[in-house]
Amino acid sequence: MTEATGSRAQRGVDPENACPIAPVVDIVFSRWTTPILWALHEYGRQRFVELERRIGTITPKVLTQRLRQLERDGLVVRTYHAEVPPRVEYEISELGRSLAPLFAALSEWSVHLGEVERARVEYDGREGGRGR
Repeated sequence: MTEATGSRAQRGVDPENACPIAPVVDIVFSRWTTPILWALHEYGRQRFVELERRIGTITPKVLTQRLRQLERDGLVVRTYHAEVPPRVEYEISELGRSLAPLFAALSEWSVHLGEVERARVEYDGREGGRGR
């Protein structure tokens, strides 16, 4: 350990840098981002209405906001077709596709959701959930 890292360890780590995956989680797992990316990855290029139907409970306003943010982050590509009527399509970008292994790993881990639910029930059943 160098003197610089040693003194940093003594002072404590900057909370913003304490977890190297926190920025990734903020980008990829913010509300509605994962279902949008999943839908574009699984079903390919889609129009706004198709995405809206596929996701189900998202409002048009929120879908618009999330798509803009995903486009800004480089995870989604928006293509405007100057036709009559105009047509806009969204697709996952190469950068967005690079998340496929992460989504696959999370999908594999989902087999444990039953265990999570059992743990919650057990926890909630112990003295009001305090686990004494």
